[in-house]
Amino acid sequence: MDRFEKAFQQYQNQEKSNLQATNQAGEQIIAVRKNDEGDLIAFKTDSGRELDYIEALTEAKAGHLAHVDVFHKYGRDILRSEPDGIKENNLDSLPEF
Repeated sequence: MDRFEKAFQQYQNQEKSNLQATNQAGEQIIAVRKNDEGDLIAFKTDSGRELDYIEALTEAKAGHLAHVDVFHKYGRDILRSEPDGIKENNLDSLPEF
């Protein structure tokens, strides 16, 4: 393995440990609200808080929501579940409130 691959592996491991520490400390999203088109528009946390989409994005960026990621696509920030291969805990699969 050359030094570039080694440096990239260190970067990936550091990022994974930072994400795990951040995401495990926050509230979990346990339910969602969708509009008529099926888009997620609100989220309910395990503490009972109800967040609109913008509030949820802000909370996720600050590391206050567990097991979610924010990524930039289509010119805007998008909230999604951490990719873990479990369909049942995807935001779109959570119960509605």
